[in-house]
Amino acid sequence: MAILAVNAGSSSLKFSLHPLHAGQAQRSVLNGNVEGLEPGGHAVLGWSYEGQRQQRQLPATDGDPFEQALQALGELLEAIPALVKLDAIAHRVVHGGPEFSASVRVTDTVMEHLTRFNSLAPLHQPQNLKGISAFQKAFPSTPQVACFDTAFHATLAEADYIFALPQALADQGVRRYGFHGLSYQYVIGALQQRSERASGRVLMAHLGNGASLCAARNGRSCATTMGFSTLDGLVMGTRSGTLDVGVMLYLMEQGWDHARLQTLLYKQSGLLGVSGISADMRTLRADGSASAKRAIELFTHRVVRESGAMVACMGGLDVLSFSGGIGEHDAEMRAEICQRLAWLGVALDPERNAQATSDQEMAIHSADSSVQVWVMPTDEGLVVAREAARLLP
Repeated sequence: MAILAVNAGSSSLKFSLHPLHAGQAQRSVLNGNVEGLEPGGHAVLGWSYEGQRQQRQLPATDGDPFEQALQALGELLEAIPALVKLDAIAHRVVHGGPEFSASVRVTDTVMEHLTRFNSLAPLHQPQNLKGISAFQKAFPSTPQVACFDTAFHATLAEADYIFALPQALADQGVRRYGFHGLSYQYVIGALQQRSERASGRVLMAHLGNGASLCAARNGRSCATTMGFSTLDGLVMGTRSGTLDVGVMLYLMEQGWDHARLQTLLYKQSGLLGVSGISADMRTLRADGSASAKRAIELFTHRVVRESGAMVACMGGLDVLSFSGGIGEHDAEMRAEICQRLAWLGVALDPERNAQATSDQEMAIHSADSSVQVWVMPTDEGLVVAREAARLLP
């Protein structure tokens, strides 16, 4: 008895298998991904099971590489002796729009509604839905559950989610939604298990190729940096983050069409655009050129600037956490951000900060810090598996 948690992207498929015990999804016993699913790519299946990491190249195919990945995943699941039955497949879906503020069983009507939000998250939503359709075909008798990155932010107050636009646009669903909610749901729950202060004012920094901040009071989202789409807020790997909309009007006057603007904002901006080198923070750290340093400084500055806004919304700060690829592994970035937030009473223990680079939960604040600081690796797969378990009869 188990739930399969999946996250379908444009060129990869991440998965984890979570046993059920007394109706509650447990931590994964199998996890892995299939990479190289883009057209012309070379698909590689990698997985970890019982402490052993394995990998194999999938044969070249003229068909849909995603279907090939599903076949390979199905064969892998059949080889697990402990798996008696797959009770549900839980999917991470980026955008639930105004209609879905909680996880749901997938139906044709649900799928029809979710396609309406493709333009709000064009890098993620279409691929998420393609994944659901493919799994429905491959596992026709298994319930499919959609879990939304936007749902955690359903607790935002009106002043935090409305835009200063005509009401007619708000009635169409033009508002702040916020994202990375599955990650934040896991992080705040894990923090509350480890610290009494995490029931107070918590600033969670999810820093990776996609990046955002979330302010939570009493375990509930009260402010976040991402907005109507996944473009808003912090500088990201290839996304611009907050940008004066006047820039878009200017570029439209220059003849830029929708497709060109979308490519600019989602794929050519952020760390890649500023540096002209890479969207990967590790590559920029190693490069050391002036343009690489400029991109890193802008990323850092925007995290600090937006942190101030989040703290103001909460009226103070009790706990700061870091997650995501950069947040979990870049000790230098954590140190720089915390140094610039020292006015809030944030103080790191340098040795503990340097040690917290290997996917482990760790408190890294010094003994005299007024604010607790944690590195908290996220587990979105566990969150979606638990959501699916909750919806099973």
